[in-house]
Amino acid sequence: MATRKAAAKPNVSADELKSWYRDMLLIRRFEEKAGQLYGMGLIGGFCHLYIGQEAVVVGLEAAADEGDKRITSYRDHGHMLACGMDPKGVMAELTGREGGYSKGKGGSMHMFSREKHFYGGHGIVGAQVPLGAGLAFSDKYRGNDRVTFTYFGDGAANQGQVYETFNMAALWKLPVIFVIENNQYAMGTAQARSTSTPDLHTRGEAFGIPGEIVDGMDVTAVRDAGAKAVKHCRSGKGPYILEVKTYRYRGHSMSDPAKYRTREEVQKMREERDPIEHVREMLLQGKHATEEDLKAIDKEIKAVVTEAADFSRESPEPALDELWTDIYAEAIPQKQEGAA
Repeated sequence: MATRKAAAKPNVSADELKSWYRDMLLIRRFEEKAGQLYGMGLIGGFCHLYIGQEAVVVGLEAAADEGDKRITSYRDHGHMLACGMDPKGVMAELTGREGGYSKGKGGSMHMFSREKHFYGGHGIVGAQVPLGAGLAFSDKYRGNDRVTFTYFGDGAANQGQVYETFNMAALWKLPVIFVIENNQYAMGTAQARSTSTPDLHTRGEAFGIPGEIVDGMDVTAVRDAGAKAVKHCRSGKGPYILEVKTYRYRGHSMSDPAKYRTREEVQKMREERDPIEHVREMLLQGKHATEEDLKAIDKEIKAVVTEAADFSRESPEPALDELWTDIYAEAIPQKQEGAA
């Protein structure tokens, strides 16, 4: 397999590389299993996989501290796993079971964990951006030195609410990092055909928000850029934009045949730019791990994912009365017969 020339960077330890490799591999294997379960009819509705984009969230989680928040769109399974949510609970939610993080009521697109400071999974394009600014506002108000990572895609970058949010975040100097996961095709249209500017991170210039472009297929580059953005926000300078250039190998969702790009293009990315293969080569070339070590990690990860899939199938369906929990409206009283 053709790969990039890989050499361990001075500011990356062997333990960090192994941890990132494990985390990215967990996301990859989990998503592959989710795709299988979807094909078997065990996952209903929509299912958006993160395969190919693993270095983005793993790199940024490496730059985060305990208590920092994260919010994202419907392509969210990788973010959940990267911040430490239990694969069993995530997979059970995908299959709509009681053991899921939203008790089987949210599915693939709507999961939350206050414990892990993960605030969704949002199905409306761009909806999470103002919500992310709101999370950052709460931290600014409390003065607790926390940062919010607000993830959205290149397609959502054209939403009007994004610019309204940029304006407010800059005005109030909110500690929010806007992460544009630019997988270059949005829902199915190449960026060049939908967006007038080639560099999305410059969208904040009108509001005085600094930004930069990052190689989203290189976890070390993402971690370093994330650390810089976090430092900027924690110092009270306000928001920061990271445009992370990445690439998803699958279609927009499991129902998307992705005919808007060639198989050759996808294969070339897999062979030359795969983020997991990149770290694998760094581990091997730096003599931080052997082929046997990496096979053992893969075996361990596959066992974790298999356990999660088994749990998701064995967990019961939600009880009917579960429909009336976690709602924020009182039941409308029934009109009495004969009443005016």
